[in-house]
Amino acid sequence: MSDHVSKRSRVNRRQFVKGAAALGAMSGAGAFGLPFHAWAQGVPNEYDGSKFQLKAPEPNAKSGGVLRYGITSRPPHFDFHQSGTINSLGSQGCMFDNLVRRDPRDSGKTIIPDLAHSWEISKDNKTYTFMLRKDVQFHDGAEFTSEDVKATFDRIAKPPQGISIPRSTLFAAVEEITAPDKHTVQFKLSEPRPANFIMSAIASGWNGIVRKKTLEDNGYNLRRVVDIPGTGPFKSQRRVEAEIWVMEKNKNYWNKGLPYLDGIEFYHALPFSPELGSSLLSGRVDYARLLDPVSQRRVKATQGMSGMDFYQSVIQATWMNNKKKPLDDPRVRRAFHLVLDKPVLVDVVKDIAPMMVGGFIYPFSEFATPLPELSKRLGYQADPTAAVKEAKALMAAAGHAKGITGLDYLVREVASFKLWSQAIQAMLQQTLNVQCNIRTAVESVWFDDVRTGKFDLAIGAIVSTLLDPSDYFNAWYSKTGPQNYSSWDNAKFNELLPQIDREVDAKKRLDLIRQAEAIMEQDPPLLPISWEKINDGWYNYVKGHRPQDYFGIYDVVRFDTFWLDK
Repeated sequence: MSDHVSKRSRVNRRQFVKGAAALGAMSGAGAFGLPFHAWAQGVPNEYDGSKFQLKAPEPNAKSGGVLRYGITSRPPHFDFHQSGTINSLGSQGCMFDNLVRRDPRDSGKTIIPDLAHSWEISKDNKTYTFMLRKDVQFHDGAEFTSEDVKATFDRIAKPPQGISIPRSTLFAAVEEITAPDKHTVQFKLSEPRPANFIMSAIASGWNGIVRKKTLEDNGYNLRRVVDIPGTGPFKSQRRVEAEIWVMEKNKNYWNKGLPYLDGIEFYHALPFSPELGSSLLSGRVDYARLLDPVSQRRVKATQGMSGMDFYQSVIQATWMNNKKKPLDDPRVRRAFHLVLDKPVLVDVVKDIAPMMVGGFIYPFSEFATPLPELSKRLGYQADPTAAVKEAKALMAAAGHAKGITGLDYLVREVASFKLWSQAIQAMLQQTLNVQCNIRTAVESVWFDDVRTGKFDLAIGAIVSTLLDPSDYFNAWYSKTGPQNYSSWDNAKFNELLPQIDREVDAKKRLDLIRQAEAIMEQDPPLLPISWEKINDGWYNYVKGHRPQDYFGIYDVVRFDTFWLDK
């Protein structure tokens, strides 16, 4: 590693990029022709990937066969850009390509070419130019051009009225997207951003490219379009609601040799359910995502099978509707936050879903308050006595010493949320005499109701695209954030956000993030319950995937490198 790094510093950038392109064509090479971790600190400003071709990580990949994949796949609608749930992207992702993508061979750690084979980033970090592949077709036979990229990202960056895209905040600095010719597209920023941030945003699995004409024909809203034409390795064959979605190989796929599979059958099963575990252990599916911990242990103990857990880009939380009394009072919100016994809540679902304690920042990221330090803070301590005492004082000061009645508690219909809601209902009742009425709703209703404010409290989960707080702070906590379901509006926090986004000095930036965290502890935008981990399980004949270092389950969703060794 050190030898590669020292050599790299003595090589002319343009010469190095050309050399990397040649090496990148080899399936065993890293994202840019070097061992994977050599590029861990960012992406190159110039990259010529015209000769890059992706292959499976194994040298002897076989073609043929159908992968049977068990995963929750009950989408609230079909517009995956507008979605925030694996119920959408888990099965739809294989139908689409990105401009650039995360490399499936190294668990998505690095960024590699996709529909753009090459790129250049200006010295001032304000212009990103992408050179596109030629002779790429959508599933309906239409030619792929720069106009499709522009239309896709124009909608993502600046959604039309009535369209809500959770990842639009990633592109807040994008001033203009242009298409100088059929095979060139440029992103022009109003102010510089770190190249790794922008490229990571573009490479998100959520940001697949759709046809400009498809958007125009449907008024830029694809919620009811079941079969959205993509350029991806698989295309839709048939779908049965809440049962199965069958994909077939795209025989005209531009990446020659891919995909290896003849097709994929996505079987719907609720996350962390015994039924999902049973379907894998009995051999009805070859691969299962979101296994419960009990099934995961059995998978690991079974010969010929493998199981793995990894961090997930999700917070489990209860939102508090700030537009309704008494939840418009920060004292009430902090009191609720203090009396949720977070270690107990993690323990409540230990046999259903793998979780970990955390606050408002990803607990496994470099930006987080270390867990030993966090565990000394009120609301996170093993002994809740002091936290409950302060919570009662806050409720009294807010005029609710005798409690609150009749809160509508909207619960997403998932086993873990049902258990948690009952535990939280009891905690609020027993400590603060706060009475909640639990209302369970399927996913589509839950998302519609939280988005339109039809709740007092709402328990569910939301995702981020990146580990960087500039992503989820803006999406979840800012005044205009698309996933700020609490309608939280804190002036001091909103003032800090652009400073966090612009700061390039790591130490200064971390200090700003700590200031933001302190604000949220006193005036909670939501009630953090826990942070998620994911269990995957599969038969060892399923090859071409390396999930061990995934951050989340939304970036490596193409299945083009999967193959069956049987």
